[in-house]
Amino acid sequence: MADKHVSRHSMEITTALLTGAIGVTVCIGAWQAGVGWEPSGPSSGYFPFYIGVLIVLGSLVNLGRALIWKRHLDEVFLDGARARSVARFTLPLVGYAAVSVVLGLYVGTFLYMLFAMRLQGSYRWWVAASTGVAVSACFYLIFEIGFQVPLLKGPLEAWLGIY
Repeated sequence: MADKHVSRHSMEITTALLTGAIGVTVCIGAWQAGVGWEPSGPSSGYFPFYIGVLIVLGSLVNLGRALIWKRHLDEVFLDGARARSVARFTLPLVGYAAVSVVLGLYVGTFLYMLFAMRLQGSYRWWVAASTGVAVSACFYLIFEIGFQVPLLKGPLEAWLGIY
């Protein structure tokens, strides 16, 4: 029975198409901001437009190489085992982002550190919990106190009077 997988060749084509779409998006945004030359100098979209053009050209080169040379046709890029490994890394990050939006960045950081250390690193609960508290406290001291940059807060910070 053949194992289902994603080939490196198909990922090269997909990546070239995605980066090309990003380049086109940059060009469109820059065009809307203005790409001309004004008496005071270049318009605000002048340099971003040419960066977008470079991204599109690089993507076209990569797409052409993938389609013409057809290397890596049988090379596996992602199979079931690799997909599970990637999912173990990315799903907690997605959860971290979702929890941070609802409960604030400090609570999200605490929960992420707690579960990542406990479930992926098999640390003891008290070590994982104290690390989560320490990292959240460091974020608060560095960003809120040191740099005066407020981070995303949730109901716990409001209850504690931290704004």
